Amino acid sequence: MQISDFDYAIPDELIAQYPTSERRASRLLDVGESLVDRQFSDLAGLLQPNDLLVFNDTRVIRARLHARKESGGRTEVLIERVVSDNVALAHVRASKSPKPGSKLIFDDEAEAIVEGRDGEMFSLLFSVPVMHLLEQSGEVPLPPYLHRPAESTDDERYQTVYAKDPGAVAAPTAGLHFDDDMLEETRAKGVRHAFVTLHVGAGTFQALRHEDIAANRLHSERVQVDEACCDAIRRTREAGGRVIAVGTTSVRALESASVDGVVESFDGETELFILPGYKFRSIDAMITNFHLPQSSLLMLVAAFAGTERILDAYQYAVQNEYRFFSYGDAMFLTPETTP
Repeated sequence: MQISDFDYAIPDELIAQYPTSERRASRLLDVGESLVDRQFSDLAGLLQPNDLLVFNDTRVIRARLHARKESGGRTEVLIERVVSDNVALAHVRASKSPKPGSKLIFDDEAEAIVEGRDGEMFSLLFSVPVMHLLEQSGEVPLPPYLHRPAESTDDERYQTVYAKDPGAVAAPTAGLHFDDDMLEETRAKGVRHAFVTLHVGAGTFQALRHEDIAANRLHSERVQVDEACCDAIRRTREAGGRVIAVGTTSVRALESASVDGVVESFDGETELFILPGYKFRSIDAMITNFHLPQSSLLMLVAAFAGTERILDAYQYAVQNEYRFFSYGDAMFLTPETTP
C-alpha cells in the first residue's frame, strides 16, 4: 500500500475553522449499507439498549508557549509530554535549533534549560512546575490547519465535556459533539458508558514520511484502560450489545489493550499502526470525524469500514459540503461486510 492510495481533494472552505454554535449541531454521515445524511443529535436513534459507548477522557493541556532565547530570538514551544514536575518533552520551533545547555526564557520570567534531544523533540528542564506554567501562560494548541490563534471560546470547545485526565495536546475530536444532555439521552436509552485514557500527541498531525506505508512508524502515546472499562465490555458482550468507540483514539486504546480478542487492563505506551487488513478485536462500530488526506487516522477508519467504502464516503461528504477535521462533522461507521 502507498500513501497516495489514501488521498482525496478537500477545498479549503470545507475545513471548519470554528465549532458549530452548539456541540450537537454538527452533521452526522451514517455509513452503513448506504450513505444517510443525519444530524449528530440523531445519534441516540442509531444506538440500541445494551450498547456501550467508549469515550477517551483525556484532557487537553494549554501546551503552546512562547519564549525567547538568550540571544533574543523568538521561539515557540509545544509541550508534547510532561515527564515530571519540572521536565517535559517538547517541539521547539525556532530559526535555529537550540543546543544542549541553552536557555529558553518565558514572558513571566520562568526559564527552561535544553537538556538534549529525543528524536524530533527536546528535553526541557523548567525552573517552575510545567503544569503551573502551562495554566498561567500556555495557549490551547489548535491544529495547524486552523489558520488562527486560539481564542477564549477554544478553552471550552476544544475540550470534551467529560475530559478528566490532563495530558493531551490535541483533542479526541469525535467526543467534541457530545453535550451533557446527549450523554443523558444515550443513558436513558439503556446505553452504557465506559472510559479509556489516551493522551493524544502532536504527532497525530505529522505527515507520514515514506510513500510505502509499511516503512512508517507512528508516534508513541500513553494509554490507560482500567478494569472498569474491561468489565463494561464483558457485560456488553454478555448482553448482546455492541461496543462503539467514540473516536480513533478510543479505538487505538482498546485495540492496544486487546489480547486474543479480550480487552484487558493496560497501562503503558502504544505505537499501534492500524492499516487495511488489520483484524479488529474490540469494537463493533465507531464514531469519528473526517481525517486529513494520507493520514494514519484515515488509514485506520479505512481498515475498519473498507478503503473503497471510506473514500466513496469522503467524496460524498465533499460533494455535500460536510465540514472537515477537528471542528468539523462526524461519521457513524459500521464494519465492511464480506459478501
